Amino acid sequence: MQVPPLISIVMPVKNAGAYLSDCLQSIIDQTEPHWELLAVNDHSTDNSFSILKEWANKDDRIEVYNNHGNGIIDALNLAYAKSKGSFISRMDADDKMAPDKMMLMKEALANYGQGHVAVGLVEYFSSGKLGNGYIKYANWLNTLTQQTNNFIDVYKECVIPSPCWMMYKTDFDICNGFNSNRYPEDYDLCFRMYAQQMKIAAVPKILHYWRDYPNRTSRTDEKYADNRFLDLKLHYFLKLDHQPTKSLCLWGAGDKGKYLSKKLIALSIDFTWLCNNPKKMGQNIYGKTLISWKEAPTNQVQYIIAVAQKNASIEIETHLKKHHLKKGESYYFFC
Repeated sequence: MQVPPLISIVMPVKNAGAYLSDCLQSIIDQTEPHWELLAVNDHSTDNSFSILKEWANKDDRIEVYNNHGNGIIDALNLAYAKSKGSFISRMDADDKMAPDKMMLMKEALANYGQGHVAVGLVEYFSSGKLGNGYIKYANWLNTLTQQTNNFIDVYKECVIPSPCWMMYKTDFDICNGFNSNRYPEDYDLCFRMYAQQMKIAAVPKILHYWRDYPNRTSRTDEKYADNRFLDLKLHYFLKLDHQPTKSLCLWGAGDKGKYLSKKLIALSIDFTWLCNNPKKMGQNIYGKTLISWKEAPTNQVQYIIAVAQKNASIEIETHLKKHHLKKGESYYFFC
């Protein structure tokens, strides 16, 4: 009798003791039985390790290790090195899975085949008041997934939810797995999926419940600060999509626009700096004169748009579409 393909779930764990049992129970409750959980304790100072060992003693599909290195990337690589599955997925130790998460993502990959990453819908939850920004992000992300068009906005935010994807191991290796020292590590992997032209195998159902709480790592660790995201976006834009034969325009003179401007200047990359704010037009900042968006070129041009305000972003996109410019080819939203 042929043994069904195994799913390897890699899970770094750091001081998640308060939520870890809920997480592990949601994995145990999966309707898909053919999985292994590789949990790596990343120098926790709470009772995370003892909880992991207790659950591992009850279910031999759970394997527990201590991180020999330091930090989430080392923990992920250790877990992956121990994995034996044909499918790879990641889980966060403070979240919960829907009962059919593993089954539905595995089925999606079986249906669509290699070259795809299975992605499900996500939902945030919290014991306190959930921030409006998280709700908007989840809704935006879910809309992209339902349209199977996640990578069209890859420079705006991370378009693959870090604990709600699954890939064939062979595809994961082609994307170079967790072998990167760039943070945020989940967004970096997302860009490498994009670079390999992975397609989306969407599961149009909520499969993952993201827990929000004040000391969640993504809120407190400097590795997930705004500038880290901007550095990563610019790195991959210049590597994957920048066309030096075209004029480059940076649109926006707020904090993010100024940060990107300094980066481009430091890299000796010429660009035209545009803004919508009449008070800033004509100003000289970092040796660059800001000009009106009405003077923006529309032929042989690429735009980095660093404007976060929703109405302004809609107006900018409407303007660019009038000139038959396409998102993901001629313009890229960076926020």
